Amino acid sequence: MVGKLHPHRVFTIILLGVPFLLPGLSPLQAQLPLIPPGFYMLRWMVPGRAEADFGRFDTKIVIRKVAVDDQEILDLVDSSAPLPPWLSEEDLAVYGSLYEKSGFRTALQVPYWTMMQSCRLDDGKTRALGLLIMGEQDYIMKFPELEDYIRTGKVKEFVPNLDVTFLAQGNHFVQEQLPGEVNHFIISFLNKHRK
Repeated sequence: MVGKLHPHRVFTIILLGVPFLLPGLSPLQAQLPLIPPGFYMLRWMVPGRAEADFGRFDTKIVIRKVAVDDQEILDLVDSSAPLPPWLSEEDLAVYGSLYEKSGFRTALQVPYWTMMQSCRLDDGKTRALGLLIMGEQDYIMKFPELEDYIRTGKVKEFVPNLDVTFLAQGNHFVQEQLPGEVNHFIISFLNKHRK
């Protein structure tokens, strides 16, 4: 949004694991065909629903959970399941303690509660340079039409100056899983476009 409203102040926009949304009306309205019915993003748009779900558990358990259609996220995963190799028990303790202090309300408010708000921009294009780093193993790549949206370059209709990089072993949290590779791509991108 800042890149669209203030392109003279934004040199580049870098997204990790989440593609640029289709602009125009509102991001979610444009993406509805790409988001499966019952997916957690749609459920969490209702203020208080995710917080009530999350509030039933210790914050570290919340961080372990994943989404499945039409079920509350925290009812799905065995809390004793091992952490992925890129998330240590120490990392989990740090993240958990931060959410114990702040709760999940703000983390949910921006991406989920504001999805239906219209941007009301002229053509909705982001003119800043863009870099999108996606993991090939990211669950959102299984959304109907989303992979085509990215791979065919349709996303560039809305972000004309976009570079897209896929990391073969990456998942949705590619920056946590492969920080060295992600940092390399970001630094290379910035160096390539340095003014």
